[in-house]
Amino acid sequence: MTRSLSVTDWLRRGILSGKFKPGERLQEVRLSETLGVSRTPVRAALHSLSAAGLVDYAPNRGYAVRDFSASDLIDAFEIRAALEGVGARFAAERGIDAPGRESIEQALARGDELIARAHEMGKSFFEAYAEVNFVFHDVIAEASKNRMLCELIRLACEKPGVSNTVIVEVEIKRLAERHREHHHVYEALLAREPVLAERLMREHIAGVKIGVVRALRSGGEMAYTGVGD
Repeated sequence: MTRSLSVTDWLRRGILSGKFKPGERLQEVRLSETLGVSRTPVRAALHSLSAAGLVDYAPNRGYAVRDFSASDLIDAFEIRAALEGVGARFAAERGIDAPGRESIEQALARGDELIARAHEMGKSFFEAYAEVNFVFHDVIAEASKNRMLCELIRLACEKPGVSNTVIVEVEIKRLAERHREHHHVYEALLAREPVLAERLMREHIAGVKIGVVRALRSGGEMAYTGVGD
């Protein structure tokens, strides 16, 4: 990985996790000193993140973390639901290979275990579950066997709160409901029921959208895993 890509990934993780707050200025000099690199890869990273819509640029003011409104997040979730719904339909039609099934089943089992221990784990639960969540959604997207669709899904997920590498700290009861929906989606995939798989995935992400928007409006925090980087 080149230095500029490494800096880009570091900044992206910081933005998606909420380390860098909406409206916060991202100063080249300060970032280069923090990372121990020259300003060139930092400048390239900021330009890349601006093109991706994660940061805004203003003349004479430089770059700042974009402030996504609730409406922006709702729009992104609706696009994500449509895209991942299609991905689930393709995966059901084309079938998931043995390694894919094993990865999903391990993620589901790990999710079951985490939810059973959630209250004793405290905040570490959310970061651990974020990894499970990423694996589940990523394997299904890859099983669609449609490269362009996978790229579009990743683009739709490049928003704080929308990414499948981030779990907003909602009530455990609600997260347990979302995890049960993972099981139902997988059952539809195994049954090779494309219409059902698409509908369940769309409904699942719609439910996530409602929980995330409600939690962020009430000041909920986000837990991030770098598994998708």
